[in-house]
Amino acid sequence: MWATVCDAFLVEAKWFASGHIPKSEEYLKNGIVSSGVQVLLLHMFFLLGDGATKESANLIDNNHDIVSSVSKILRLSDDLESEQDENQDGRDGSYVKCFIMEHENCSTKTAREYLKRMISDAWKCLNKECLSPNPFSENFLKGSINLARLVPSMYNYNENKSFDLLEEHIRSIL
Repeated sequence: MWATVCDAFLVEAKWFASGHIPKSEEYLKNGIVSSGVQVLLLHMFFLLGDGATKESANLIDNNHDIVSSVSKILRLSDDLESEQDENQDGRDGSYVKCFIMEHENCSTKTAREYLKRMISDAWKCLNKECLSPNPFSENFLKGSINLARLVPSMYNYNENKSFDLLEEHIRSIL
């Protein structure tokens, strides 16, 4: 899994170095991996003891919809927020940018609305998967949902680029 994430980083580095803007679906497919969520969930899976047998360990390798939904939520939320960040100077990929380049008459507002619908659809898929019979433990499902719930706090910063909401949550925990 770590090798796959590093390969995804290299793909993004090649895009940046060459000035290539990929198709939105190509960007998203790679971005889901480069988000690192799959690695995080893999570690959580084994730390919870869910990978005790070879059969159960193979579950996480199959890139289940639960894993891909959480990854999409994080990647698209990051792109939605960072697209507005003028300090990026084109150094960070963006689904919005790829989408607009593909659809010539599309406005930034329309692309952002489309992205919000995609995030909503990923949430629907995650909820459906977690409420339907599946081979994962209840603790893994809760952890996956909680990671997805954390995403809005991570990408909800104010005009000073400080994470007030996240800081408030951390202070209340401590």
